[in-house]
Amino acid sequence: MRYRRRSFPHWQPESAAIFVTWRLLGSRPAPPPEWERLPAGKRFVTEDRALDRLATGERHLKTPAVARVVAQAILYGADTLHLYDLHARVIMPNHVQMLIDPHEELAQITKSEKGYSAPQANQILNRTAQPFWTIESYDRWVRDLKEFENIIRYIEYNAVKAGLVENPEEWSSSAGLEACVTTLRETASVE
Repeated sequence: MRYRRRSFPHWQPESAAIFVTWRLLGSRPAPPPEWERLPAGKRFVTEDRALDRLATGERHLKTPAVARVVAQAILYGADTLHLYDLHARVIMPNHVQMLIDPHEELAQITKSEKGYSAPQANQILNRTAQPFWTIESYDRWVRDLKEFENIIRYIEYNAVKAGLVENPEEWSSSAGLEACVTTLRETASVE
């Protein structure tokens, strides 16, 4: 089992699926003190739901071209680089979530995804040499089949729970990139 620590512990057991989330820099305000007392899993869900509904902070992933770059990076990491097997993914306005079976260390995977997508996203947004992603990601290794299935549902229903769409098929999750881009385009034109 691999282990490393930054702000969060990062455990990566051999042959375990990993649920990973990373956010745009500037998309996460300081959490309320009461969140500190929650168990890690409950805190993640509470924070994730609250952040999904934020109207402030960076939301660059609502830009269809930026979402497309990130989606392409995820698929490239799975299909071409073979860094992982991809089970589910969602691109939200301010963060990305994936459920993967990693073939490399998670730090290498997130470095590849972020390193590829950040410069392209900055170019699309006419930003020069600015940080795009937070340095650290949140990850959790999946303990059993029930948890695996729950995480897939969590990812696929993320946009529904955030109030962005009524059905998961209308968003990006595992259903496909074009649905994501279409919904992002429609959402961006409303705001």
